[in-house]
Amino acid sequence: MPPVRRRIPLYALYAADTISLAGNAVAQIAIPWYVLTTTGSATLTALVVFFNFLPIVLAAFFGGVVVDRLGFRASSIVADLASSAAVAAIPLLAATVGIEIWQLMALVFVGALLDAPGATARAALFPDVVELADIRMERASGIRAGIQQGAQLVGAPLGGVLVAGFGATAALWMDAASFLVSAGLVLLLVPRPHRDASGEPRGRFFAELADGLRFIWRQPLVRAVVAMVVLSNLIEAPLPVVLAVFAREEYGSAADFGLLVGVLGGAALAGALVYSAVGHRLPRRRTFLVCFSGVPIGYLALAAQPSLPVALAALALSGLAAGPINPLLFTVQTEIVPAALRGRVFGAIRAGAWASIPLGILLGGLAVAAIGAPATFLVMGLSLAVVVGYGFFNRTFREMDSRKAEATPTR
Repeated sequence: MPPVRRRIPLYALYAADTISLAGNAVAQIAIPWYVLTTTGSATLTALVVFFNFLPIVLAAFFGGVVVDRLGFRASSIVADLASSAAVAAIPLLAATVGIEIWQLMALVFVGALLDAPGATARAALFPDVVELADIRMERASGIRAGIQQGAQLVGAPLGGVLVAGFGATAALWMDAASFLVSAGLVLLLVPRPHRDASGEPRGRFFAELADGLRFIWRQPLVRAVVAMVVLSNLIEAPLPVVLAVFAREEYGSAADFGLLVGVLGGAALAGALVYSAVGHRLPRRRTFLVCFSGVPIGYLALAAQPSLPVALAALALSGLAAGPINPLLFTVQTEIVPAALRGRVFGAIRAGAWASIPLGILLGGLAVAAIGAPATFLVMGLSLAVVVGYGFFNRTFREMDSRKAEATPTR
């Protein structure tokens, strides 16, 4: 098969991921805005956002077994189709018989519940299309991380423009259509992986779920990575809240808040793309720890209440350092996790990473109220530095480089 044709499935999966993530970002703007403008209640708006977040953890954890059973490609398609239907039902009901708030919450819950297994399925499908494309996993995962950063960076402003220009219901119709496009790309352009284990004999659901958890527990490197991700997510989860308060108090403008967020996200995108280009040449453990060490710098700098240009420079450095971390970890995970367990292992890792975020947001909100934004940034920076120290002293991370040496070289 010609090289270009071999890479079409990879490009299709990139596009499906981009469209799905951008659609989610649009929905995160459109749905709260719809609730706020129709009910006038900030409490109900927050409750709907909660119902959009809670099922992500549940579905990622329990949905991994379903992904392994149904197959990666089929799971991605079915999840996108079901998510499209759940999202489309909101404007459809609103335009016909009307929609009650409980119905809206139920649809938001179902939509998020179905979306998480789709994301897990695309991640599980990714190593096979990368192998088919015959390119390095470091390069492919770096581009994937950059695309994900870019989709989220563009998706939220796009959602704001769509809601402002066409209304929240029109934005939701577009979001529903985006899921259909994502499903179509995978259906038409991504082949069923040859190592798809969907046809293999299966045991009981919870026994298979336990198999995935046991695999994580028996792999010291995976266990160490999960611990660092959970702790760092717990510490960094309050960032949007703390940064908003900080920007208002220090610089006094919502535009400055947006600029700070944009610089951080743009720098993370750049870091991921740099890793895609040179990551295969770098020692993994050292790269991982050096990049992780750069992330707390932004928080510690903000704790000093600097001028806006200095704050922007510090966040740019922090984002640039953070960019390579996820693609590097994903590359390592794909080498460790066998194809038959990808759904439940990737799902459990995703659930663990997300599970610490609500608690982190709550603790961050309490900290800002009690000690102020600068002091909260100081606590966040020092806490993250302790997590980085754990990485430096944990000898398990040396396995990253030994696995790289064992990996089959590709272009």
